[in-house]
Amino acid sequence: MPVRDAAERIEPRQLSRFLPPAEGGRRSAVLVLFGTGADGRPDLLLIERARSLRSHAGQPSFPGGALDPEDGDPRGPGPVNAALREAREETGLDPSGVQVFGVLPDLYIPVSDFVVTPVLGWWRSPSPVGPVDPAEVAAVFRVPVDELVDPDRRARLRHPSGFRGPAFLVEGRLVWGFTAGVIDRLLHHSGLERPWDTSREIELSEDAVVVAAEDRARAQQRTGADPAGAGEGTISGRPA
Repeated sequence: MPVRDAAERIEPRQLSRFLPPAEGGRRSAVLVLFGTGADGRPDLLLIERARSLRSHAGQPSFPGGALDPEDGDPRGPGPVNAALREAREETGLDPSGVQVFGVLPDLYIPVSDFVVTPVLGWWRSPSPVGPVDPAEVAAVFRVPVDELVDPDRRARLRHPSGFRGPAFLVEGRLVWGFTAGVIDRLLHHSGLERPWDTSREIELSEDAVVVAAEDRARAQQRTGADPAGAGEGTISGRPA
């Protein structure tokens, strides 16, 4: 309920300083799916992208991807349909067990030129999930919300480019970038966030730096612009 209430009142600038351009951008959607784990704790469904992918390889993320024509109007039901379809294709999730309870404002990932609509869902009837295609998804996992709000699991990620953004150390993984930015803002605006040491910083691993640099180079080839400093596809900073 706190997340739903926050979604109804949140403004784009409260989520990110990277907002969609007036024209262009590749439309996509992600499913931010909350549920209840086997231990009774509320949790969030995430995937780990395969290291063989061309974009954001190896990163934990929300299920999701680009809109297809079959999904419908991008300014209508398209993002919801795309988020549910992509979640099914990536994790085997049964969309009939998901209750969509909100849609966040469109956000922009400069490094990949994606205009992303986060779709909020409640896993009313959980179904078995796992990687459908290992070439796309390396792992599917659920993170308890109380771990996401645990101050000891929170940090600021420092990138060699100078970028700093939120990060979560959960389930033996580092969640950063766009996904961590959305989680950070949802926890903050829903009132679930607990005070944590915002001066605590960790550096991105060398492997992740290489992958991010490759993403940046591909984006520059596509657009002719240098997205360096755009946070490697993240929501940057901590807007009010």
